[in-house]
Amino acid sequence: MKMNKFNYQGRGLERFFGPLEAKVMDVIWSRLEAVTIKQVNAKISEDKPMSFNTIMTVMNRLVDKGILQKKLQGKSYVYSPVLTKEQFLEEQSKELSYDLVKEFGSRAVAHMIDAMEQVDPDLLDQLEKQIKQWKKDR
Repeated sequence: MKMNKFNYQGRGLERFFGPLEAKVMDVIWSRLEAVTIKQVNAKISEDKPMSFNTIMTVMNRLVDKGILQKKLQGKSYVYSPVLTKEQFLEEQSKELSYDLVKEFGSRAVAHMIDAMEQVDPDLLDQLEKQIKQWKKDR
């Protein structure tokens, strides 16, 4: 599932979602079971009162995008994520990396290595180990 937009100025989930979508997904990913719109609305409204209809619209759009799935349980629909948060972030970072390398080639790779060194020098050691493993497996 490739997200159509990536927001470079966003933080966390807001790189992939709008602010309210990100809040909704945070609530849903924090639960161990499927949730109703009412449950998500109650949690989000703890910080700032939100219309039930607004939350319903956002959640149904996330269903349309393939991020959430919904099914009828009793008299109401319950929603659950298609992927775990970790699976989603893994998939999105992989797609983004492929797109950057495809479009910018070695420049993108060089900038990623520079960023790794600035963010966490241990990441370079992990990258070196991964490259050695890939070469061995070829």
